[in-house]
Amino acid sequence: MMAGPGGESPAGGGLARHIPVLLREVLEALQPLDGQHFIDGTFGAGGYTTALLEEGASVTAIDRDPTAIEAGQALVKTWDGRLRLVENRFSRLDEVVDGQVDGVVLDIGVSSMQIDQAVRGFSFQKDGPLDMRMERSGLSAADVVNTMKAGDLARIFGILGEERQAGRIARGLERARAEKPFETTLDLASAVEKIVGRRPQEKIHPATRVFQGLRIFVNDELGELARALFAAERVLKPGGRLVVVTFHSLEDRIVKRFMVERAGGQGGSRHLPEVHGAAPTFEKPVKPVAPSRGETERNPRARSARLRLARRTDAPAGEADFEIVGLSRFPRPTRAGER
Repeated sequence: MMAGPGGESPAGGGLARHIPVLLREVLEALQPLDGQHFIDGTFGAGGYTTALLEEGASVTAIDRDPTAIEAGQALVKTWDGRLRLVENRFSRLDEVVDGQVDGVVLDIGVSSMQIDQAVRGFSFQKDGPLDMRMERSGLSAADVVNTMKAGDLARIFGILGEERQAGRIARGLERARAEKPFETTLDLASAVEKIVGRRPQEKIHPATRVFQGLRIFVNDELGELARALFAAERVLKPGGRLVVVTFHSLEDRIVKRFMVERAGGQGGSRHLPEVHGAAPTFEKPVKPVAPSRGETERNPRARSARLRLARRTDAPAGEADFEIVGLSRFPRPTRAGER
């Protein structure tokens, strides 16, 4: 999903200029053949989808962002009959296809098309509304920071943003919003910087992890990922391949735990319990793949990416047990008038 730093906004017409992360490695993992059927659960700017189509496969591509769906219509026409583009969440990927598929690829996180558009509110590089919603509906980041208790905000920033000063920031934001609610990305970024300060030598803005935590929470990204993994298990043929590209440790940990547990609990972290009894639904996952130095030099946004691959066995899909992926629970804020 990650485009290059200079990616063109799809609002300007057509797909953004796009640098698919780990593209060669994704194709090697999926091993597409002419006539096979794949699901690209995170269509974005269509990088993986296009590569699969060029190999002769058919693709059902999914994206929850209506902007991506609109921008992808030209690609649908180009590959008449072999590309189906669906506006939906990838957690429901098993609901948008009939029968089973040869492979599923998921590229987790926010796309550069979204980051680079100030109006979407994902980044504070440019000022924009404090939004962050991939689907353009539901609660926004502004709703979260202006209504949730400091203790709940601290959990979001600390767990989902991996921010060490989460409590201090949350309390400071609670005080600041009492004077004036947060409306824009720069409002929030400036407030966080004022609360914790910033040394001149620091390369990372102090609000970076706060924005990460908010974005993940607003879009329920980790819950969506967990549900997508179980959906992929249900829809893959025996021998089908599940390929997931993650961009930070929270995502990667969920994917690793799922693949290890579904392979019978063998060969993973010594901290994970081994599960016996049910037949493994996936073969033992292979070692994760990281981008090459050359790729990270060409596309710095790829530097934290990790690719994990697991092959489906012929055992029936297991129960969707969310305990195995270790999801944290958070309260949901409500707008006035909502219950």
